[in-house]
Formats: sequence, C-alpha cells, structure tokens
Amino acid sequence: MNTEQQEKATGFAQRLGLFDAIMLVMGGIVGSGIFMNPHVVATIVHTPFLILGAWGFGGVIALAGAFVYAELAARRPAVGGQYAYLREAYHPLLAFLFGWGLFLVSTSGGLAAVAMTFARYFIELTGVGVPDWTIAVAALALLTALNCLGVRIGGTVQSGLMVLKIGAIAFLVLCGYILIADSKFALHASLEQPVSLDAITMFGAAMVPVLFAYGGWQTSNFIAGEIRSPEKNLPRGLLIGVVGVVFLYLAVNVVSLRALGADGLAATKTPASEVMRAALGDKGAVIIALGIAISTFGFLSQGILTAPRVYYAMANDGLFFKSVATLHPRTRVPVVAIVLQGLCAIIVALSGSYEQILSYVVSDDFIFFGLTASCIFVFRRRDSAASQAFSMPGHPYTTALFVSVCALVVINTVYTYPVNTLIGVAILLTGIPVYFYWKRQLRSNG
Repeated sequence: MNTEQQEKATGFAQRLGLFDAIMLVMGGIVGSGIFMNPHVVATIVHTPFLILGAWGFGGVIALAGAFVYAELAARRPAVGGQYAYLREAYHPLLAFLFGWGLFLVSTSGGLAAVAMTFARYFIELTGVGVPDWTIAVAALALLTALNCLGVRIGGTVQSGLMVLKIGAIAFLVLCGYILIADSKFALHASLEQPVSLDAITMFGAAMVPVLFAYGGWQTSNFIAGEIRSPEKNLPRGLLIGVVGVVFLYLAVNVVSLRALGADGLAATKTPASEVMRAALGDKGAVIIALGIAISTFGFLSQGILTAPRVYYAMANDGLFFKSVATLHPRTRVPVVAIVLQGLCAIIVALSGSYEQILSYVVSDDFIFFGLTASCIFVFRRRDSAASQAFSMPGHPYTTALFVSVCALVVINTVYTYPVNTLIGVAILLTGIPVYFYWKRQLRSNG
C-alpha cells in the first residue's frame, strides 16, 4: 500500500520521514532524567563498575525493546502502537487498560512532572517572578496548540528541540573531558559485596531509575500512521534512536564519574550542574540549566504529539468519547484528543500530585512492555506466510528473554516498592468497569 492509499485508509496525513522517526524515538526517551538520575543510581550502587554496569544493562534492555517494537511496527503499522498490538493479539479489554493507564498515570503524570521541572529551570534562567505552575501551564498550552496545527508542525518542533537536546548533552560531555584535567574516574571490575540475593536486589533497585530514564522508545509507535512507509522507517528509527540514546547516556555517566568520582556523584543531586561548574564555573551551571530546560520542553512536545493517537484509537473502537475519534478536516490530526491530553496534564500539574503519580509508573509500564513483546509470538503464528520489513533477531529466545526481564523488573518493583506497585495496579483495574460501560454504550448505539 503506497502513501496515498494509506492516507485514504486511515485519514491521517503521512508527513514524517526517517529523521523525524529517529528524533521521535530519542525525544521520547531523553527528558530531564539523564541529568539527575546518575546521582540516584550512585546512591544505590557505589562503584564505577556497577554504576556503568547498570546504565549499560539498561541500554541492552532498551535496545532489545527497540528490536521487539521494530518487528511489531513492521507487522502492524497502525495508529495507536501498543494499544493496537494488544487489541489484535489478545483482547480489547487488555488494550483499553493500557490506554487507561497511559491517560491517567503514565503520560499525564509524566507531562505534569516534566512541565514543572521545565518551569523551575525557566524561572531560574529568566528570573521572572511568577509561580512555577503558571509557566508549566503556559508550556503545556503552547505545545498543545502547536500540535493541533498539524503533524508536520508538531514533528518539526519536536525534531528541532531534539537536535538542541543532543547539542546540550554533547557540550556537557565535551566540557567534562576537555576542560576538567583532574580525572577521578578509575574503572575496575569490582563489586561492593559478594554476589547474593541482597546484592542482586540492590542492583535491581538501581535499575529502576535507569529503566525509567531509558523508557519512552515505544511512544514513537503511537504515531505510526503519520510516518511515511512506517513498516520500514519506524523500525529503522527505533534502532538508530535507541542506540544513539545509549551512547549519550553512557557518555554522560562516564564524564560525571570522571569529574566527580563515584562518591561525589552520589553526594550531589545535580550532577550535570556540578560537572559544568567544575568545567566553566558558575557560567557552566547556567548553560546546563538552559540545556535541561530545552530537554524538558522537548520531552513535553513529544508526549503531546504521540500519546493522543492512542486515545484516538480507543475512541475509534467505541471505547472512549466519540469526539476524540475525529480528525480535523484541514490539519488531519485528532485535535480533541490532543486538547484532552493537554488539559489532563495541566490539571495534574495544578493538583501537585504528579510526583506521587509517577511513583506508580514503573511496574505498570513493564507489565505492558512484557505483554506487548509477547504479541510477536501471536502475530508470527497468525502471519506465518506473511513477509515483513524487519524481524526480531534470535526470536524466540531473544523475545522470551526480553519478556522475562520485564517480569523480573515487575517482581523486583513489587518487592522493593510494594505499596506504590499495588496502587498502580489498582488504578489500572479501575479501567475494567469503565471498559464495560463503553462496551454497553457501543452496543446501545450500534
């Protein structure tokens, strides 16, 4: 099916190419986490070997996930990404619960938290005397309006911001290597304690902030219907984008260890600022604050661009408000879904509950990562005679390994944060009666 035929079939305009897909993948991953989470990891594991090991292992998991989602994108280049895969492989209820959690917890809470982070850095840089929430609301409203103007405008804004993010991270790394002469980094294969269940659990706890920082590659699949030749460009974008992020994240951690050492990294909550202050003085801290502000703004742009396509797909199935399934006749984007996402993020930001909401995210995310990856087994059985542009290398062993890792992350999260995990699952389960309500409405209107 060529581009014109696909546009007629879906109603969406395919205006994004390979470069946009790469920037979407990287933009969905890189927010403010990489500038702060190295400190969190260093407080849990305390040797350079384990710190870099956690970030390296997280990169391997993210890359395995990218391979999984690349095959899914090639087999099912449909609007909605994970939602569409879960619906077609298993049951609409499971897909609805994914979208329900995305709307109530993952995306809305994440956008609200990042918007407040952006606001704090914006106020610090400009000195404007207004409350944090006003800047956060203004940023969310502006990006919502821009994305309502069409996917080409939204994609261009997102790609431009991602290029600036890469530049900010590259500048941090170069300054740390070139301008800091006294290196505190010494890598040797050492563990803090003999291998034991406690040591493995500790490493697993360190993986939680790492995996949170690497999360987001899957959001590019939500917008598959607006990428040209998605069965080819989306898999390529996933793999190139995730490899690029792994390289950036490892480089940031190496330069942080070089400038601060493992103990210094654990002692500061703002490692990127400390590295830049050591390299360029107070001016360096201001420069990296600007970089973090750009990075957070870009993350907001990507979330508002991609997530509404899931709500559109839900509504198109009759499982959400009917108006959410409409495309604007001129811009050919789901304006109501975009506005709904923006408003929900604004409400969560104003409520101040976003940090608590985010503490429920990791277990829910990895439940659905594992379930989505398992869709490959179903699709391969159904489509045995079909050809696709990309296949998961090493399947079924590699796919099973990724599903197993997702299960271990969920188990470790339950063990480490039992209350938050139970609350996250409880929020998901509230979607069950809502699903049956919409199903009843669909039959009544049918």
